[in-house]
Amino acid sequence: QVQLVESGGGLVQAGESLRLSCAASGGTFSTFVFGWYRQAPGKQRELVATISSTETTNYLDSVKGRFTISSGDAKNTVYLQMNTLKPEDTAVYYCNLRVLRLRWIDYWGRGTQVTVSS
Repeated sequence: QVQLVESGGGLVQAGESLRLSCAASGGTFSTFVFGWYRQAPGKQRELVATISSTETTNYLDSVKGRFTISSGDAKNTVYLQMNTLKPEDTAVYYCNLRVLRLRWIDYWGRGTQVTVSS
């Protein structure tokens, strides 16, 4: 069973940076997409960034130029470097791993809180 463990959240002031990490264990996968989602209180979960097994990346418009998603050498770890954080970035951030078996299967981490004070 694939498990995802996030780390790196915390409380920062506006303009500061944080780096989130997500480590996957319990399986092997060759075709996959890692993603970071976030959910603020009272709002729907939204997709922040993705990186595929071919290193293709995509970003939410509001984080372009500030956030960078990357994967580790072993391809079982994904990072989200968040710079110039804004109060509106405050949310619980979730790591998602979508793996292609006979169909796409989603795995989720438990989430890590990011709070940006003004």
